[in-house]
Amino acid sequence: MFPSTVLRSLVAPGKSACFWGRLAAAGSRMQHSQTLQGDTPAPFRPETSVARTMMDIGTRRIFSEEHDLFRENVRRFFREEVVPYHAEWEKAGQVSRELWEKAGAQGLLGIYTPAEQGGVGGDLLSAAIVWEEQMYCNCSGPGFSLHSEIVMPYIGHYGSQAQMERYFPQMTAGKCIGAIAMTEPGAGR
Repeated sequence: MFPSTVLRSLVAPGKSACFWGRLAAAGSRMQHSQTLQGDTPAPFRPETSVARTMMDIGTRRIFSEEHDLFRENVRRFFREEVVPYHAEWEKAGQVSRELWEKAGAQGLLGIYTPAEQGGVGGDLLSAAIVWEEQMYCNCSGPGFSLHSEIVMPYIGHYGSQAQMERYFPQMTAGKCIGAIAMTEPGAGR
């Protein structure tokens, strides 16, 4: 799950945590796959088939209430910081460096990289939320997933401790942007 301390810092003041959580508190029925948390049922999560759209927050059982809170903030970030500038970036052929730094400040980079290595230390579902929300706004410019889920794991698996210590904090903060170039033996002949 996404670390609670980061999550709390992302919640907008005065915003409700989760509509479906309030619905559950009102005494809704459990789904067949829901489990108990202690002696109380898990919060109600309606089936996706009854959702207004597949973009409704709180409808898929694989996500928790913490994921829903994170999704609200990621959606707000893309709506406010990416969508208004996307056409300009497409024309320029690059995304602004400021966007990367804002994404880092919001905890959107290096989510799946362990905190001990300089990443956020979140789970794969939290990383998937960033992928989905970027897809929902139809803005392909920011390469957050390449940076966070391809380049950073390469460094984590094949790089030295010194490289991880040098690059991961900067990559997680959006101050160093990861890219990748690959070759294949025998290709291109």
